[in-house]
This record gives sequence, structure tokens and C-alpha cells, in this order.
Amino acid sequence: MLIRTEAPADIMRIDRLLKQAFETDAEAQLVMTLRENSETTLSLVATDDDGEVMGHIFFSPVTVAGEERGWQGLGPLAVHPDHRQQGIAKALIAEGFEILAELGYPVVVVLGDPQNYRSSGFVTAAAHQLDCRWPVPEELFMVRELLPDSLCQLSGRVEYSAAFNEL
Repeated sequence: MLIRTEAPADIMRIDRLLKQAFETDAEAQLVMTLRENSETTLSLVATDDDGEVMGHIFFSPVTVAGEERGWQGLGPLAVHPDHRQQGIAKALIAEGFEILAELGYPVVVVLGDPQNYRSSGFVTAAAHQLDCRWPVPEELFMVRELLPDSLCQLSGRVEYSAAFNEL
């Protein structure tokens, strides 16, 4: 498996993967919209030896208490149904964290199943006085510090791009 930055030739493969991995086309449309609006911070693919896209992870900017501080939202994260339970998602997350930290991005937030994200170091965002705009159970909105002492600097509402409101 090779994890690398998305290339233009991957865009349709990623679109197809997202449509296969999720129940609706909403996530595929979200990624296209974020790309079109230049709201991509990092997009990685996991490919097999033949170059076929097996997994994809996408990071985009979020604001905290109305401020842009370099924080990133993880999502969507997708693995082709035929390749699940092989560690691809965890490898994509780890690679994404490494690259984002090297680039100076301090914090990542995610809205998702805690069982899928706790092993990658995510904790409940509410423990850091952070929330999101959607009425979701507290345990589903999580945060992960990439650079030391970044979480102690801010609290409040985390806002994703307006494109996420269409989900």
C-alpha cells in the first residue's frame, strides 16, 4: 500500500470510492464542493500496487470561536468496502497527522464514531470546552492535538465550511 497526496488523475477515482463507501452521494459532492471552493488543506489516497484507490482522507479548515487558527476538520474518510479492516483508515489518519503537524497545523477535529477515532488519539471535544453547530451526541465530536499546548489556547464553537451544512 502507498499513501500519497491526491493527484488530479485521482479525482474521479476518489469520487467513485466515496460513492461506494457511503450510503448516499453527499460525501462525494462535499469533497467536490470543497475542492471547487479551494477549501482543501490536505487530501491523501491509499493505493494498491496497481494504483487503484483503496482509501481516501480529506482535511479542510475550520474556525474556532470565529477565528481562523489553522485548525483542520477531518472528513470524509473512506475505505473501499473490499479493503476494510486492514488498517488503511488508521494509516491514512497517521500519515495525515504527520503531514499536518510538519506544516504547522495544530489541531484536528472530527465528527464520527468514537470507536473509529479514539485509537488515533482523539478525545471528546467537550472536555476542552469545544462544540460544533450540529445537535449531535457529545461523544461524536472529537479533537486531536497535533502540536503541543494548542488545545489550551481556545474554546468555543468549531465551525466547518458552509459546504458541510448540506450533509
